[in-house]
Amino acid sequence: ARAAEDEEVPFRAKGAVSVPASRGLAQALGCCQGRIMGSEDALHSATTLASYNVLLQVLFRVLTFVLNAFTLRFVSKELLGVVNVRLALLYSTVVFLSREAFRRACLSGGSRRDWRQAVNLLWLTVPLGAVWSVLLGAVWLWLLEAPDPAAVPHYAPAVGLFALSALQELLAEPLWVLAQTHMLIRLKVVAESLSIVVKCVFTMVLIMVSPHWGLYIFSAAQLLYTGCLVLCYAVYFLQFLGSVPAKERGFPIGSLAELLPRREQGEPLIDWKLARLTWSFFKQSFLKQILTEGERYVMTFLNVLNFGDQGVYDIVNNLGSMVARFVFLPIEESFYVFFSRVLQRGGGARDQKQVCVPVSLCPSVSLCLCLCVCVSLSLCLCVSRPPP
Repeated sequence: ARAAEDEEVPFRAKGAVSVPASRGLAQALGCCQGRIMGSEDALHSATTLASYNVLLQVLFRVLTFVLNAFTLRFVSKELLGVVNVRLALLYSTVVFLSREAFRRACLSGGSRRDWRQAVNLLWLTVPLGAVWSVLLGAVWLWLLEAPDPAAVPHYAPAVGLFALSALQELLAEPLWVLAQTHMLIRLKVVAESLSIVVKCVFTMVLIMVSPHWGLYIFSAAQLLYTGCLVLCYAVYFLQFLGSVPAKERGFPIGSLAELLPRREQGEPLIDWKLARLTWSFFKQSFLKQILTEGERYVMTFLNVLNFGDQGVYDIVNNLGSMVARFVFLPIEESFYVFFSRVLQRGGGARDQKQVCVPVSLCPSVSLCLCLCVCVSLSLCLCVSRPPP
């Protein structure tokens, strides 16, 4: 009897309520198991997201290759070089510099934050994108060498339309961050896949019907792509917000009206700690963009290749970077979301969550990477072999 009483001696911690030892141990194990299960769910979601992103990248590259092969039958390679290198560089630069820092900062910490202030901060991407569009559009129009109007007509309107498409895509940024943070995986895959297919079909139809429109065709297709992307996110959230699945997930936004920028009474407009983190990422984004698109900047600003050779280089470059785009980029994007949900920024190693990674996952990842390296080497050997 005394031994049984000793087992029920209260466990007293400093500043804690008295709890029997067996009950305290059960609660501690339950709390630890809950944290581990949450990490396992996040790992499963990140792995699923990476798989879908790989399929999405494959679909995008295949459709792009088919579109380029089809386009060369109707338009000149000079026009294709202007579209795939110079105008695509303008679009990617505006989008990257406007939203990358906000994405990284708002994804850090997962869903544990005041989303009212985070949404207000994300809406700053739109005016920032307008500033970058004006500045870079002026550079593309007046500082860079314009293509020959006879070979590549309508260059100036195309610059404005590509900058407008970048600004249009930024309208969906708060919705994209909310979807990524709460692991709405299928939304991104369906929205981007549908937008890519619509863009390719629209481009092919216009090229066959009116090839003399030149850059107007690709500019309209780019506007249609970003418009379809924004529309997919808007329609999904219009049906999702306030629904039963949203309440079961504990979604922090109840209606589309709450997604508009506004200030709550007695609270700051934005989270200044999050804003400082955004500024830190913003300074790093310049170097990342230069390293990512360095060869395109060299071709654009130094005129080392003509527009026809730039188009050919872009096709070969896409072939050579397939492994990085198909595997490493989706893994980086997906597991950044995973680590932002599991790890706490600024905390010590002992304060982080425990993560149980399945042992079977490691050989699968290693085998996948080895296969990708072998495919990359075989493609490089085939491309680099001189013709007979």
